[in-house]
Amino acid sequence: VQLQASGGGLVQPGGSLRLSCAVSRRVFRIHSMGWYRQAPENERELVATITSSERANYADSVKGRFPISRDNSGNTVYLQMSSLKPEDTAVYFCNAELQRHRFAVRDTYWGQGTLVTVSS
Repeated sequence: VQLQASGGGLVQPGGSLRLSCAVSRRVFRIHSMGWYRQAPENERELVATITSSERANYADSVKGRFPISRDNSGNTVYLQMSSLKPEDTAVYFCNAELQRHRFAVRDTYWGQGTLVTVSS
């Protein structure tokens, strides 16, 4: 199982970007998906997560700016980033907690990271 993330890039302050992350193959259950980010010399931090029951959790710094959503299949998660600030610059990592099959334990998977740069 792999997480395939896309959508990063360079954007001016105040601009928008949408990140996408898809689970590479069908699994038994995806409990939650989300995004974390890591800026240079900082630890990885939570951005937003969403559960299979559509409960979303956000870092205070992105509330109201970065809504998270899932597609109907539940296999793809989106992060719609708007009103971007230079301090949002970081590598964004997709995350999923899932069971590969019915009798598997819940495991955490990470995507490869996509760079978001907010600069004029």
